[in-house]
Amino acid sequence: MKLIRFHCAGILILGSLFAAGQNVRTSSAATLPSAPYRPITQRQRLSWILDNTIGPETLTVGLFSAGIGTARDAPHEYGPHWGGFADRYGMRLTGVSTGNVIEAELGALWGEDPRYRDFRNANDPLKERIRRVVVMTFVAHNRHGNLMPAYARYVATPGNNFLSNTWRVNSEATTQAAVLRTTWGFAGLMGKNAFTEFWPDFRQLVFHTKK
Repeated sequence: MKLIRFHCAGILILGSLFAAGQNVRTSSAATLPSAPYRPITQRQRLSWILDNTIGPETLTVGLFSAGIGTARDAPHEYGPHWGGFADRYGMRLTGVSTGNVIEAELGALWGEDPRYRDFRNANDPLKERIRRVVVMTFVAHNRHGNLMPAYARYVATPGNNFLSNTWRVNSEATTQAAVLRTTWGFAGLMGKNAFTEFWPDFRQLVFHTKK
C-alpha cells in the first residue's frame, strides 16, 4: 500500500518538477506558441468542460475503453454483455466529467488555463510540436500567458479517480486501481494532445481539407 502511494506521489512530484523546469526554460518566450496569449474566460472554461466531457473525441475514446473492458469482462461485476458495456461507458463518463469540473473551476482561482487546442501551431518544427505534446501534459498557462505547473490538473486527475472509488464496484474501488487510473489519465491526456496537434495535418493530407 505504501509503495502504491509513493508511486502516485512520484508521478505528481516528477510532473511538477518537469513543469517547473519547462517554465524556467521558456520564461523569456512566455508561451510555447508564437501567437499572442489571451486569458481564458469563464464561458470558455464551461465550453472546455463540455467539449472534454461530451465532445466527439472523448465519447469515441469511451467507446474503445468500454469495449475493451467488456471484451475482458473487467470489472467482472458488470458482465460481458451490452448492459455491462453501458455500465462501463457511464462509469468512465462520471470520472471524466468530475475531473474536468475540478480542473477547470479549481484552476480558475489562480488563472490556470487547461486548454491545449488554442496553442497548436502547425508551422513549428516537428521536434517542437512533439515537445509541446509532452510538455502540455504537465504544464498550463497562467493568466499572464506564462507556463506553470498544472496544479489544478495534479489535483483533478488523482482526485476524481480516488473520489470515484466511492461509487465504483468493489473490484476497482481500491487504492491500486485509483493509482493505475491516474497514471492512465496522464498518459491518455498526452495521447489526446498528440491527436489534437497532428490530426488536422493528417486530415488535410488524406482528405485534402483545410487545417
